[in-house]
Amino acid sequence: MEPGASGRRSEVALLDRVSIQGFRGARTVELEPRNLCALVGEASSGKSTVLTAIWMLLEAGAPVPNATDISRGANAGRIRLEAASGKRTYFLDARPPATLNLNREGAPPVLFFPASRRGGDLVSIASHPKAAKAVEHLQTSEDDGGAALAEGIEHLLDARTRGLVILIEEPELYLSPQGQRHLYRLLRRLGERNNQILYSTHASSLLSVAHLEELALVRHRRAAGTELWQPASLPADESFRALAEFDAERAEIFLSRAVMLVEGMTEKLALPFAFEALGYEPDREGILILETGGKANMPLFARICNECAIPYVVVHDRDAPRGETPNESEQVTNRAIARIAGRGRIVQLVPDFEAVIGLSQNRRGRKPQRAYRRFSGEKPVPEELADAVERVVAAARGEKRPPSASARSTRAQLGADAAKS
Repeated sequence: MEPGASGRRSEVALLDRVSIQGFRGARTVELEPRNLCALVGEASSGKSTVLTAIWMLLEAGAPVPNATDISRGANAGRIRLEAASGKRTYFLDARPPATLNLNREGAPPVLFFPASRRGGDLVSIASHPKAAKAVEHLQTSEDDGGAALAEGIEHLLDARTRGLVILIEEPELYLSPQGQRHLYRLLRRLGERNNQILYSTHASSLLSVAHLEELALVRHRRAAGTELWQPASLPADESFRALAEFDAERAEIFLSRAVMLVEGMTEKLALPFAFEALGYEPDREGILILETGGKANMPLFARICNECAIPYVVVHDRDAPRGETPNESEQVTNRAIARIAGRGRIVQLVPDFEAVIGLSQNRRGRKPQRAYRRFSGEKPVPEELADAVERVVAAARGEKRPPSASARSTRAQLGADAAKS
């Protein structure tokens, strides 16, 4: 059955809800995983903590939590792990080292593939008879690393394995991009056979924008510890469009601290030099400059950022000089961007990017190359673009930045355009 479909997991009830309290960096975390669930976040955000907690809860042979596993500031040294499956609830309640209460009766079998075992026997302790049987299929592989994991998943598929909770840390390790895409298809097939697969990843090829509901974005904040955000699925028509528009590079949106949405390749190639001129490096800041394939696609990408709670700034052309009204189609698109992104996230270029950076409109072709030369020639960065850069850097750093004169001008222009329409 396709993940996300109504009536999912009809043959076996796996985990509908997971609650983690007081365990390592996860002071209070709630998760409602689908048959396939990708944990996405920066290093040390808590992805492995979530997987380890589920393994400790389900696996009888796993080590029990100890005093070093207690969250700082947690509830008087208490760790509680809980999962619901249909009408059943499983729990592990501990106050290390004094007390431990468990209820695993009827819990589904679990396999845990930690990253540290990728070069060896792949899987950690699996004491449940059904899990132990699955491990026998995994041990037939003679490969090491990522190829062993892919081959092991193929063996589980061939054996018609069902009813397992499978936890994988960074399945992309030691695999080429092609190998990662192949493994992702295998994992989807295994999930469709009434297994449940939760994995942490830093690879965009193991994420699908058409299945936003399968993502769990994991973040760590000093005050609150590990936090988790699960976006809702896109409407069917937008899901199809997103699938058509997203490639692996655009899927980096889910792995970014902040995103700058731009119209096309001219902006995408030129803007890194604006960052550099202002003393910033987008990659170091965790910022993705994402070309949307045209202004008409910007509302879709903005909606995805909204659903995933990803900070972003939109940079787009007004496509009319100040004081003149854009044509009807441009007005419709501009209003759609403003409605979804909100005026506070928009930097509007008047009349367009080329005019702002001083590219001649009389010369046709090679705009990306000419824009590259413009920014690599030590000319000052135009105010509008400097504003966009500073705003997205502040968003990536989690800082609040007062609106600049350019931002106030943009909002005033957007308000005036809205009033005219």
